Amino acid sequence: MTTFSEVLSERLRRDPGQPLVTFYDDATGERVELSVTTYANWVAKASSLLVDELGLERGMRLRVDLPPHWLGTVFVGAAWNAGLVLTAADDPDAVVCGPEALARWAPRAAATTVLACSLLPLGVRFAEPVPVGVHDVGVEIWSQPDAFAPWDPPTADDAATDTQSQGEVWTTAAAGTLVADGGRLLSVANPASPPGVATFTEPLARNGSLVLVARAEPERLEATYVAERATARFPA
Repeated sequence: MTTFSEVLSERLRRDPGQPLVTFYDDATGERVELSVTTYANWVAKASSLLVDELGLERGMRLRVDLPPHWLGTVFVGAAWNAGLVLTAADDPDAVVCGPEALARWAPRAAATTVLACSLLPLGVRFAEPVPVGVHDVGVEIWSQPDAFAPWDPPTADDAATDTQSQGEVWTTAAAGTLVADGGRLLSVANPASPPGVATFTEPLARNGSLVLVARAEPERLEATYVAERATARFPA
């Protein structure tokens, strides 16, 4: 399995109802759990939004400028599903941002495709209208289909990040040491960032799952670790 689509399809075949991403926001008390199937549906919707609605093409660069959040894992998957390159560059073809980064990216909306996530529970829209030219994910994603088939599917040789191909990403993930096969990784790292992406790719590739805690309260992390039956931590 050397592409994101192949890895996700195998997980859907094996255990569609198993939790894949469980998200906690310790500042608000929010908890969201995505099964493999639910995650795949979100990825399909996000892929359709990026490609069919907004016209991004295989090989274009997407920056996911979100804080640690379950939507970050969705847009990482959608990028690879569509053959886009996850980039940390300041001049991407498109960007997905949250409320804190919106003021930075909104002025570039004429030249760069800008998608904004409110990061409110259930992925809903912003309470106030977003700036002109910016796409509110909470408005536009819901009308997208739950299935996506790229007309130009990515291969193992397609770039996945600034430094790795899709094949390299999944070879590395399968051999990773953050979590054992079938394990449950509790992490406070941003899975949409270059240093943290392995906290998502390894559990996905190794039939495991991610428990992502944002704005973590140290005294609550141990309780979350126990309650979620986690088997590993990042950082260790």
